[in-house]
Amino acid sequence: MEETKECVGGGRSRNWKEKMLLEKMKPYLLSIFVAFCQAGFNIISKVYLDKGMNVYVLVAYGFAIGAVTTAVLASLFERKNESKLSLPTCLNIFLLGFLGVLNRILFYIGLEHTSSAFAAAMNNLTPLMTFILAILCRMEKLDISKLSGLAKLGGTIVGLGGATLMTLYKGITVLSVHNPYTHQQKSASKIFQDKKLVIGSLVLLIQTITAAALIILQTTTVRNYPAPMTLTSLISLVGTLLSTTLAAIIDHKASSWRLSWDNTLVAPIYNGIVIFGITIFVQTRVIQMRGPVFTSAFRPLTTVIVAIMALLILGEELHLGGVIGATMIILGLYAILWGKEDEKKKRLMEPVICDKEIEIKAEKQ
Repeated sequence: MEETKECVGGGRSRNWKEKMLLEKMKPYLLSIFVAFCQAGFNIISKVYLDKGMNVYVLVAYGFAIGAVTTAVLASLFERKNESKLSLPTCLNIFLLGFLGVLNRILFYIGLEHTSSAFAAAMNNLTPLMTFILAILCRMEKLDISKLSGLAKLGGTIVGLGGATLMTLYKGITVLSVHNPYTHQQKSASKIFQDKKLVIGSLVLLIQTITAAALIILQTTTVRNYPAPMTLTSLISLVGTLLSTTLAAIIDHKASSWRLSWDNTLVAPIYNGIVIFGITIFVQTRVIQMRGPVFTSAFRPLTTVIVAIMALLILGEELHLGGVIGATMIILGLYAILWGKEDEKKKRLMEPVICDKEIEIKAEKQ
């Protein structure tokens, strides 16, 4: 009987340990899942843009499907939302919808002119641009007398340097699925980026600024309206109206709006359901579990996955300038994240230190 109890107790203990391990691993697994989803978005978007799909129509369909998806998720998970829409919040939602449309259009145009791996690498600049805008908006402090402040400043400089290198310098082909010697000879004679790639790089650079502005405004809006999925649904609705109007003005052809399963339907469905719906919801859960710094730390993983998928699926080449520049951007990102995390730890320690000082003074008296 005693042996049976021990076996039962041991089994329960193992189950408990497994559950605890799974709970600890959950934010990591969810973050990796998000990275794969975002990588898929880059690849699918590039494929359909290269097939000639209209940028503005793709944006409009993406926002429309995203609005429906997030509305369904909001009705399921935010039924008890009692937040009221004030006039300032409504204005912010309109601005977020406008910035969202602008951000997506710039990303697609930049993607058309460059490659999926290049666009994913440049997207790592978003946290750096967010940090710069946060300082300008006085939402973030920069104290260069502290190591954390120097890390954030250094990370920003290194990251921007990496973006500049990627924009101007191409270099030899580092990796290709085709004949490496032929491509190396071809690329070696062309060290600097051509005009098309430079334009695409600059568009992607502007896109990271709009993405950063989007994050800053969203941060302030969600404080007044703490229902992220409902907020996303409303932003997507505004984005649908704006992008549809813009697409109708720019492209009058009815054929541009036709979708088919074998040609153009996959990209907007993936964009609307996977990115607007699933990814945003999962990211929100990870932020609730581990915070925004933890979530941002997984951003470079998307770059790596996109580079591998683009190499194998699209046959894109990896050039020396892109590899060095992307590495610098990622190092800059982690320097900023480390600085922010270090400051957070010190802020949490301050009340404890103050309490100890009060106790010591009380003992002396």
